[in-house]
Amino acid sequence: MSAAAEEIPTLPSVPAELEARIDEAITHYPPDFKRSATLPLLHLLQEHFGFLGAGTEEWVAHKLGLEPVNVYEVITFYPMFRRAPAGRHHIRVCRTLSCALGGSYELMRQLCELAKIDRSHATHHAPVSNAADGKFSIEFVECLASCGTAPVCMVDDDFYENVATKEAAAQILQRYE
Repeated sequence: MSAAAEEIPTLPSVPAELEARIDEAITHYPPDFKRSATLPLLHLLQEHFGFLGAGTEEWVAHKLGLEPVNVYEVITFYPMFRRAPAGRHHIRVCRTLSCALGGSYELMRQLCELAKIDRSHATHHAPVSNAADGKFSIEFVECLASCGTAPVCMVDDDFYENVATKEAAAQILQRYE
């Protein structure tokens, strides 16, 4: 097992009520196309646990009659899936061209400073950085679809536009105190 795989927390046991929701979701796909349920199942698991731990590939593959590598490909392709727990409040900062030109890299620096998050270990395959106290986590994401109001970010499911000053960033974080 690689060192990176050892760092991924293990998927907890799937409770019966979640498994019932998963079984119901699978019924939305024809038996010959159960593979198409991979994304919905991963979303349900991450929604419940907050991340997709080690063992997720095997569990979902068994449910859908796939090979674990088929599930792993999906998890590693889509950036919305997390392999480790995020903070209580998860921040996403857009970094595509409009936001980058509008100041998203400075916004990331400011949010990290304000939330006391060290991003020095962030990589493409481990993009989420957590505050030591577990209150916030942060990551760069691609296009939040508001190019005309750059820079933009999200905290949990709340969307913020024109976050161009440290004061604006501080006001956003204060809402989650």
